[in-house]
Amino acid sequence: MSVLSTLAEYLSHSSVRNALIVATLIALCASLLGTTIVLKRLSFIGDGLSHVAFGALCIATVLSISEKMFLVLPVTVLVAIILMGGNDNKRIKGDAAIAMLSVGALALGYLLLNIFPNAKTGNVSGDVCSTLFGSTSILTLSDADVIMCIVLSISVVLFFVVFYNRIFSVTFDENFASATGIRCNLYRLLISVIIAVVIVLSMQLVGSLLISALIVFPVLSAERIFRSFFSVVLSSGVIGIFCAFTGIIASILFSTPTGATVVCVNVLVFAICVVVGKIIRKG
Repeated sequence: MSVLSTLAEYLSHSSVRNALIVATLIALCASLLGTTIVLKRLSFIGDGLSHVAFGALCIATVLSISEKMFLVLPVTVLVAIILMGGNDNKRIKGDAAIAMLSVGALALGYLLLNIFPNAKTGNVSGDVCSTLFGSTSILTLSDADVIMCIVLSISVVLFFVVFYNRIFSVTFDENFASATGIRCNLYRLLISVIIAVVIVLSMQLVGSLLISALIVFPVLSAERIFRSFFSVVLSSGVIGIFCAFTGIIASILFSTPTGATVVCVNVLVFAICVVVGKIIRKG
């Protein structure tokens, strides 16, 4: 009963309610886009773009930009477009480009924070740890952050619902999709923009190093049990929401790092889905 009373007390605070709303929306968006990313074998794009976002966030911090999203989001979107653009004749291919940008942006961001430490905190290690692993930033969201997250999340969900059939076609066979008149380059471009938006939003929940977990784990968990594209999309969304909600509640009750707790819940659910999947196949 003490656990329930403690939880009720925490839920009476608007910051906790905002965190749960934002986490649920972020997890849903990440799971939806994760299906396409995983099936097209682009899982590393999450890591690459998250590190780019980290570098942009460090630059915004050094420049003392109050609304950091106005710099971080455009930069991440631009890099996503470059990485997932339709030009197949690039001298540097996708995986190598992602590795270069990932390491370069991470190093640049950390270097800038050390050369120009945050005048308000003076705590370089704390700033870096909070940005990389999420810390408790999800519990300190302003009303403007929540509104922006809701608007962007609704846009992502609407995009996925409205263009579901085209996303399905582009995901599985771009050549066939092109032959049927679908403008694959355009949809690839739109998907890259949406992926960048989801990654920037996810940084508030789990930090830049753990973003891939939100994108990949729900999809992989769903694939252990389901086989059709629609079933995987639907179930991964449910799993993502459950893991985010449960992870935040657990982090509040046990005073553990929010981002790491959410990821660990995802890992646990994946392990359960693996076992359930084996039982179903044997049955």
